[in-house]
Amino acid sequence: MRCPWQGRRIPLSWLLLSRQPVRLLVALAGISFAGILMFMQLGFRDGLFDASVTVHRKFDADLVLISPRSASSVRMAGFPRRRLVQTLADPAVSGISPVHWGLMLWRNPESRRNRAILVLGFEPEDPFFVDPELSAKTDVLKQKGRILFDQLSRPEFGPIAEWYRDGRTVETEIAGNRVRVEGLVSLGTSFGADGNLLTSTETFLDLMPQKAPGSIEVGLIRLQPEADPETVLKRLQDRLPDDVMVLTKQGFIDFEQNYWKSSTAIGFIFTLGAAMGFVVGCVIVYQVLYTDVSDHLPEYATLMAMGYRLSHLLGVVLREGLYLAALGYLPAYLAGEGLYWFVRDATRLPVGMDVTRALTVLAMILVMCLMSALLAMRRLVDADPAEIF
Repeated sequence: MRCPWQGRRIPLSWLLLSRQPVRLLVALAGISFAGILMFMQLGFRDGLFDASVTVHRKFDADLVLISPRSASSVRMAGFPRRRLVQTLADPAVSGISPVHWGLMLWRNPESRRNRAILVLGFEPEDPFFVDPELSAKTDVLKQKGRILFDQLSRPEFGPIAEWYRDGRTVETEIAGNRVRVEGLVSLGTSFGADGNLLTSTETFLDLMPQKAPGSIEVGLIRLQPEADPETVLKRLQDRLPDDVMVLTKQGFIDFEQNYWKSSTAIGFIFTLGAAMGFVVGCVIVYQVLYTDVSDHLPEYATLMAMGYRLSHLLGVVLREGLYLAALGYLPAYLAGEGLYWFVRDATRLPVGMDVTRALTVLAMILVMCLMSALLAMRRLVDADPAEIF
């Protein structure tokens, strides 16, 4: 008669880990801490780079015209508006939108302090944003001196969104000129701008009278549905003078992100922080597994004397590493979600969990635990049953 337990495998790895619950919890806390550190460092890095192009992504454009002298969104140079008009000669171009782009001083209506804010000026009747809800709000800009305020701007600009929602008339000064808030939009802060506002070309030029009316900073180009952006881009580059540069919309986004990646140490710093979390996790897991193997050397020696092969016992240690990785990742993921929400609420930065980062951290924790298990195996390989007994 076959016993019910025959054929069942003993979960030796789990029994060894759970034999001392306190040590297991400490190990999981250490792994989770390392995972949270990696989540936060990578999340900050990606969030900051994504924040630099929140406005860029919303533009209704297939191609973008900028000056070759432009370095980033905070250092945009002007170019003749007629260059944008010249692109209409191409049969693949269906429409254009000239954009004025500049930083101005916004006066906080509550504290009366000035702070730089990014101002975008465009013709309200032109297609400007992909989001139809945003585009529907631009009609109010046809009246001179009216603006749309970004409600995701930093609170240092004043309680503009709260006052507007309460029905109050919100007026303040920009560069010494009186303006009125006629609506709210949601764009988001970035590296170069703590806040944004939208206005018409007419109001923009009133706020910045020293600017030449025939000069713009960005030209949005929309193509016919069947047109290939790359083909039209090459054609426009050949036809237009060298005082303008043609980019695809994705190229415009890359242009901005590459500036911040190459001109700041942000990418290196946060990647180094994630690497430090990886190293800390390796040390913690190695200490746990090394101690576990050392404590159970007599049992391992007994199993070897009974005929168990060394490869089988090494597999036990390896499975311990896998258990630790799986159990340590889950609380790190949940804590990461919570901390992302907290950071997003406090800073207005687009920091959030995505599949790529979740899988990246999972892979790092797996490698961290398996590497530590491989190092801890040396204690088992060096063990001699004859010496132990």
